[in-house]
Amino acid sequence: MKPVLILLLLAGLAGTAGAADFTLTSPTVEPNGTLGTSQVFNGFGCTGGNVSPALAWQNPPAGTRSFALTAYDPDAPTGSGWWHWVVYNIPATVSALPENAGRVDGSGLPAGAQQGRTDYGVAGFGGACPPVGDKPHRYRFTLHALKTDRLDVPADASAALIGFMISGQRLGSVTLQATYGR
Repeated sequence: MKPVLILLLLAGLAGTAGAADFTLTSPTVEPNGTLGTSQVFNGFGCTGGNVSPALAWQNPPAGTRSFALTAYDPDAPTGSGWWHWVVYNIPATVSALPENAGRVDGSGLPAGAQQGRTDYGVAGFGGACPPVGDKPHRYRFTLHALKTDRLDVPADASAALIGFMISGQRLGSVTLQATYGR
């Protein structure tokens, strides 16, 4: 199956008009591949670079006024998954984030973009770190095209609250998934 088709199926967009053109790619992460050590957390018993992958997108839905990006592990043994990265208020004129854009201080993000608090307790990218012996976990990088210029959320908002706000403003989304296990 071609990577673009896989991305569309994961995002649930295959039947949506015009959605076939909305894509999310990465020179760092292969669709359905394995995350490299650069994208692994450095802590909690994991040793990695804790570097967010480079991501690029094209052909968002008509009417897109901003983007949000989430990185989520649905397999974390928490009962609610694990939020690894939340970026919102990405201007509609932006079509890529460079590798390591998810630094805690936000200095790698485009002007106006903000990072929400992850399940590691801080803003910024937090890499993969599944428990030893678990089956490989899935890591879903999802780009959301939004119909608003910005999400107004408190600076210390949880990933769940930001996700709720994203859901209310989403025009479309596309997902790039990879796995990692220890």
